[in-house]
Amino acid sequence: MKRFIIEDEFWNLFPSAKIGVVICNNIDNYIRNKEYKKMILQGEEEALKYLKDSEFSNNQVIKVWRDAFKKFKTKKGARSSIEALLKRVYNGNNIGTINPLVDIYNSISLKYALPCGGEDIDKFIGDIRLTKAVGNEEFIPLGADENTPPYEGEVVYKDDEGAICRCWNWREAIRTMLTESTNNAFLCIELVDESRFEEFENALSDLAKTVQENLGGTCKISILDTNNKEVLIN
Repeated sequence: MKRFIIEDEFWNLFPSAKIGVVICNNIDNYIRNKEYKKMILQGEEEALKYLKDSEFSNNQVIKVWRDAFKKFKTKKGARSSIEALLKRVYNGNNIGTINPLVDIYNSISLKYALPCGGEDIDKFIGDIRLTKAVGNEEFIPLGADENTPPYEGEVVYKDDEGAICRCWNWREAIRTMLTESTNNAFLCIELVDESRFEEFENALSDLAKTVQENLGGTCKISILDTNNKEVLIN
């Protein structure tokens, strides 16, 4: 049985963080309709309420993640996934569709202004861990074919084969990405702002419900914190 484990090296940096996990089994990610683009457009509209300050970096949903990224070694210019999405909305650029699962979690990410990500469970080698990198983990990002390992001390998701996502939620590996053939998915939502816990819970519920309604299968929600550091993922 595979597990998702959050190691103490992460908790030492972020003791009050919450990591929400949605395990999706037996889904059909081939299903396509026009609703996914509509979901994203609705998410973009709702995201604007989080961007009231004309200075983009002053908005709280951006600032909390910039502060978090200062606590560990990162690649120059690396930003959280939610900042990347919100920056496009802020600049008036639409988010394109990729595949149903990615479209769904992007729409939820925008709607709640929280980082969402996902990976194919069947492509994991051994357990997946959120921890600090050793610095020699193999990592080939989306859109590239060259190995670019994380820095020593960088916060990463990784398995026994290498890094899965660098700089916490900045850039993911091509090896475990979600595709139309994905049947079992690991989806996560990350929280560093304790004051938004209710929104975080709502986002997890919304994510699981939307996946099941559109792609079938089953979804199970877990929330990990310092008192609950691991969960079975298959």
